[in-house]
Amino acid sequence: MQARRVIQVVGCHAEGEIGDVIVGGILPPPGDSVFAMMQAFAREQDGLRRFLLCEPRGSVARHINLIVPAKRPDCAAGAIIMEPTEYPPMSGSNTICIATVLLETGMVAMVEPETRFRLDMPGGPVDVVARCQNGKCRSVILRNVACQALLLDQKLRLGDGREIVIDIAYGGMIYALVDATRLGLRLEAGEARALAELGEAVRVAARAQFPDVAHPENPAIRGVSIVQLNAPFAGPGTVARNTCIVAPGRSDRSPTGTGLSARLAVLHARGEMTLGDSLVHESLIGSRFRGVIEEEAQLGGRPAIIPSIEGRGWITGFHHYVLDPSDPYPEGYVLSDTWGVGDGGRTMLSQE
Repeated sequence: MQARRVIQVVGCHAEGEIGDVIVGGILPPPGDSVFAMMQAFAREQDGLRRFLLCEPRGSVARHINLIVPAKRPDCAAGAIIMEPTEYPPMSGSNTICIATVLLETGMVAMVEPETRFRLDMPGGPVDVVARCQNGKCRSVILRNVACQALLLDQKLRLGDGREIVIDIAYGGMIYALVDATRLGLRLEAGEARALAELGEAVRVAARAQFPDVAHPENPAIRGVSIVQLNAPFAGPGTVARNTCIVAPGRSDRSPTGTGLSARLAVLHARGEMTLGDSLVHESLIGSRFRGVIEEEAQLGGRPAIIPSIEGRGWITGFHHYVLDPSDPYPEGYVLSDTWGVGDGGRTMLSQE
């Protein structure tokens, strides 16, 4: 066998959502911050994201993360998150996978019963508390970046002419949030295709009708990139069904950590949740994340929150991906039966 490239990957999932972790074979991109490193990788090495995420090596249901050196002295490591069509500044499920892999492979020393460390993520530093027992990372609590409701109760016209109401919030990614039950959906696994099609329609419409929505302190993070379809809020301490639709149109298998963070920010802005309150989000496959409003903060001079998200990750395997010089698909391919009618796997950068 000839190989032009060999990349080592640790397979992992967090509550059902694949978030594999690259541990070798790719050098870190340049940049004086992890956000700048993410931008450099997207500009100069996006073919590697396609190589690993597109078929025949990957799939639309996979994310992959590149471990990079931290740029902050108080952080153990940094990471660049790669999703099917974008590089998000933060992701709860991917961060849980990253923490699990770092600990269970010994890249970060495991201390029982708790290991505490900080990760340098593109969206900002994230504190991790890992509950560990007998060499296993049993669960991960991450203290997310500052999250904020950006716009509430906005009218959105879909491509089919329907008018719906959405909230827009930053939870580490910019979300459009929709009460799916108002549209006659029950948020059940059997509705996954209908939910995915609705969510992608909302994302496309929201990006067109709210082009100026952006992170209050980092204008390079702009535009709605993901959609949360949720059930009504029943009060603090309860469990609520939700699914977050990842471009180009499929349900996140996990309850989505940044989505739960965005929901907490919206509920806090409405006065329905306050400091110390919790909410559990449940995914279409029944997996759960628990979110807590840990701190009230400011972001761009407006009220925000610092939430924590707790979930579990599991290593699924150890892989070596190779590029044979004669392989006709060095950057993979996508087909609309699984990748929908999106942009064919090309990167949707938030800063574009």
